[in-house]
Amino acid sequence: MTQVEKQELETKVKDVIDQLRGYLQADGGDIQFVELTDDKIVFVQLQGHCGSCPHAMITLKQGVEAAIKEEIPEIVSVERI
Repeated sequence: MTQVEKQELETKVKDVIDQLRGYLQADGGDIQFVELTDDKIVFVQLQGHCGSCPHAMITLKQGVEAAIKEEIPEIVSVERI
């Protein structure tokens, strides 16, 4: 993946995250993009209530990851730091 391709993919990922942010903020949480690896793995940080919620992994995998992969199928996974 070239640097330009990576930047374009990162922009798309950030756009999807921004679309999801309102839902997380409504529950007292938030999400921050951290990194997109060359292996197309997205790292995010869950913040606020989402950072300590026992359902955070479900939100991450069934919510955030599913939404990102639906819009950007080439993304392999979304992981939290």
